[in-house]
Amino acid sequence: MSLSIGIVGLPNVGKSTLFNALTKKSVQAANFPFCTIDPSVGVVAVPDRRLEQLAAMSSSAKTIPAAVEFVDIAGLVKGASEGEGLGNQFLANIREVDAIAQVVRVFDDSEITHVHGAVDPMHDIDIINLELVLADTQTVSKRLGSIEKDVRVGNKDAVVLKGALQKLLLTLEAGKLARATYLDEREFEQVKGLHLLTMKPFMYVLNKKSAGLNVHEQPGERGEQLKRFLEDAGAYWVEVDAGVEDELKDVHGDDAQEFRREFGIIESGVDELIKTGYALLDLISFFTTGEKETRAWTIQRGSTAPIAGAAIHSDFRDKFIRAETIGWEALLQAGSWSAARESGKIRTEGKEYIVQDGDVMEFRHS
Repeated sequence: MSLSIGIVGLPNVGKSTLFNALTKKSVQAANFPFCTIDPSVGVVAVPDRRLEQLAAMSSSAKTIPAAVEFVDIAGLVKGASEGEGLGNQFLANIREVDAIAQVVRVFDDSEITHVHGAVDPMHDIDIINLELVLADTQTVSKRLGSIEKDVRVGNKDAVVLKGALQKLLLTLEAGKLARATYLDEREFEQVKGLHLLTMKPFMYVLNKKSAGLNVHEQPGERGEQLKRFLEDAGAYWVEVDAGVEDELKDVHGDDAQEFRREFGIIESGVDELIKTGYALLDLISFFTTGEKETRAWTIQRGSTAPIAGAAIHSDFRDKFIRAETIGWEALLQAGSWSAARESGKIRTEGKEYIVQDGDVMEFRHS
């Protein structure tokens, strides 16, 4: 299952630094706008202690984690929807991802330039969101103009699509993200093919500086506005010190934890970002485990057993008979798959079973 999150934001907010930390892959990160022209792509493992414990139990030769693809997209600027700052190219790159992680600088530092001269998180968010909204407005308006012929001849899908587009246009012209529009199931299916930027799931990454002057941690209107926005929007958001995480990308174990403690960082911001991205896309993991390998498989929440099986091989969907299933904690408590079977803890599930996050499974097919 290929899943990607685009990292967007204004120039110089720390996107490429964050990408370096995420992927341990070196991309150019310099202190001037449009340093990053072509999107860089990195496949990132989803941190999961359950996988490590299952692999240890099974003495697996290989451990294969779930993964999410992150795409580092060059900085957007005001006027991007009209082509400013290579905007058309950047917007096309965003259109291809499944979700958007918007990096927002929240630290004051006179030595690191800001494209607008001053750090104001809500101003930055408004610029990015407005450019995405304007780009979607163009897309929706263009499609509305081209659908009239089909509507006039009574094409039912075209009639549904027109109604959905009119709803979306009202939302976008009000300056709101398209995903704020209520669409029924038929309408949503009709507009999916437009790949609207603001229909994608959003998360906000607050790039802070540990022990620094961070807007949302200081008294003042800038921080209050940001906190109100995140709360009112019900948004997914995480805090990351991209600079520290980038320095730590090649440091492991106790050394990394000691380094974090020095900066007052309890948990890895990068790990939190990856896990939040996984949740943003409404994904879960199920596991297979044995001597050869222990592996985490990515599926959409709410998937049935045959759909989950298809992540491994299409035969497990098309020729599904049953799935033998146990929760990861119950399996660890039993000590092995065979011990769990002998004690009656392995369940047999059919086609209607909804796979749960953390299930360990073996599939049977004809």
